[in-house]
Amino acid sequence: MAVPKRRVSKTRAAKRRTHYKIKLVRPVKDKDGTWKMPHHVNPTTGEYKS
Repeated sequence: MAVPKRRVSKTRAAKRRTHYKIKLVRPVKDKDGTWKMPHHVNPTTGEYKS
């Protein structure tokens, strides 16, 4: 069974966890000029794909 031989330092663990972050979802401009969230239905036209 794989068991760590030594304790992982706080710095090393923090370096590994730098990629675990929340990405901000930015609204996109649709064909008709309105802003909508990506992968959501446009509220004015009812279209899903822009």
